[in-house]
Amino acid sequence: MLKDHAKIIHAIAASEEIIGRKKLQKMVYIAKKLAFPFQERFQFHFYGPYSEELTLRVEELCNMGFLDEVKEKKGGYYQYRYTLTENGKEFLSLSDVSMPNLQECLTDMNNQNARFLELVSTVLYFDTLPEEEVKEKIFTLKSKQRYTDEEVEAAYQYIANLREKAGH
Repeated sequence: MLKDHAKIIHAIAASEEIIGRKKLQKMVYIAKKLAFPFQERFQFHFYGPYSEELTLRVEELCNMGFLDEVKEKKGGYYQYRYTLTENGKEFLSLSDVSMPNLQECLTDMNNQNARFLELVSTVLYFDTLPEEEVKEKIFTLKSKQRYTDEEVEAAYQYIANLREKAGH
């Protein structure tokens, strides 16, 4: 059971810090779609792919003292900042989680904004469909985000670059 928890800790350690629950969800989903061995199941939700399992694991890791979750007021909303605690670092050193190239991919993703990662994860969610159908779904399901054709193209290019980094 704790092996899946260790993978989440590994992801946060590799990123050093992840700001935002939505961003954490998207980063883990994208990493999973890049064939990194995350086990959480995702469904399509209001902000794109979402995993209740991931939310619960992060909560458990915070309760166990392995992750630090800091709630910050930012404008009119709250934002969550995730980092590893000393206990989390110790737990990670004892786990045998090995995900080569994960750090490079997550660092890159962590430098993107949540809006773009939402687009990338949505493109990946519908990756069995032809590109034109994916665009149609994005423009319909994500109409409030007002994504452009250029942004969708950038998302496809970004996915190709990540796949290269991941070695898959």
